[in-house]
Order: sequence, then structure tokens, then C-alpha cells
Amino acid sequence: MTLVKVNNPQKGKLSFGLSPLFDEAFNDFINGGTSYRSALSKNAAVNIHENENSFFLEFSAPGFDKSDFKINLDNSNLVVSAEKKTDVNEQEKNYTRKEFSYVAFSRSFTLPQNINTEEIKAEYKNGILNLELPKISDTKKQVKEISIS
Repeated sequence: MTLVKVNNPQKGKLSFGLSPLFDEAFNDFINGGTSYRSALSKNAAVNIHENENSFFLEFSAPGFDKSDFKINLDNSNLVVSAEKKTDVNEQEKNYTRKEFSYVAFSRSFTLPQNINTEEIKAEYKNGILNLELPKISDTKKQVKEISIS
């Protein structure tokens, strides 16, 4: 008989026997892994592109209402967040059904200095939140000479 050492990748992990995906997500959450975080970040996927005049951010956020979003600008930090809570309570003759859900995300971006923060525009349509961040044109940039004392 030959003994073979086997490397068990599941050693030290909890198993609930429900599904390998659930077990992996739960263990990653407990151990601070990345699968749980990447699943949450998929709730707020962002496309970023630019042209000569503006930067554009497109957030995939289906199921939200316009009023669920908060967009804050603090100095050069842009924070886009959304939160949606639903609570359903139905009572019929012989049963009660109560369901609730909570979905939220928050993304933050450090803006470059050439953004005209007074002209930022946002629009939510068909599950996509679009932000336009206009650039300051070269003619609007303030040129200042600093004297040496």
C-alpha cells in the first residue's frame, strides 16, 4: 500500500452542504476574502470614458428610483451612493407574508483639477445613472504669477 499526501484546499473552512458557491462566499466573508466584496461591487458597476470636453461616468443601477441616489462633492472627492429599502406585508385570512430587502452601494472618486464642479450634470434613465463632469477649458484656467519674497 502506498500513502499519498493530499493537499486539501477545504481544510479550515466551514461547510454547510448547501452549495459550493454559498460555502465559498460565506468563508470569504468570514475570512475577509474577495469573493464577497466583488459580489457587492457588481451592484455598482461603473463605466468611465472621456472626450475633449468632459468625463462621463455610467453606473449600472437597475431597480433604483431617482430619489434613492445621493451625489456629494467634497473638495475633489465625488461620492455616489444609493440605498433602497422595501418592506411588503400582506395579511390574508389564514396567513401572513412579510418580505423585506435592502440594497445599497457607495462609490467614491477623486476628481482631477480640471473639472468644472459647478457644471456637473446627472441623469437617471432605464437603470443607468449618467454623470457628466465637464472639463475646464484652457481659456477658463486661471493663470497666476507668484512672487518670491
